Amino acid sequence: MIELSVIAKTENLDQVLDFVNEELEKQGCSMRAQLELDIAVEELFVNIAHYAYRPKEGPVTIQIDFDGDMISVIFIDGGIPYNPWERKDPDVTLSAEERQVGGLGVYMVKKSMDHVDYQYEEGKNILTIQKQIQDDAK
Repeated sequence: MIELSVIAKTENLDQVLDFVNEELEKQGCSMRAQLELDIAVEELFVNIAHYAYRPKEGPVTIQIDFDGDMISVIFIDGGIPYNPWERKDPDVTLSAEERQVGGLGVYMVKKSMDHVDYQYEEGKNILTIQKQIQDDAK
């Protein structure tokens, strides 16, 4: 398992994406899986940057682990406890004007990943996404 620790602020998003993409390229990740992972990592990191420590800033650690063709990307922060997977999915059948603001990014993450998980342990949010990285991935 490898990891990167940064301050959870949007200015560090490029560093986080570079870290994830470098590891995906080493593993021969399909372009589709890489794109879906990039979108998920961006969504989750930006949410942590905007809300976890509000109005202050704090650290976030991103861990990457591979098990065969499955990648796990784990976000660990000491911010406000929050499980995004408990949030009710937006009604995507409604028009953009009728839909409530927020929640669409997390919904897209849930739909594009093979597995998502949240735990709160020892004062830490631990958010995990998992995805097959080869072409037969979802």
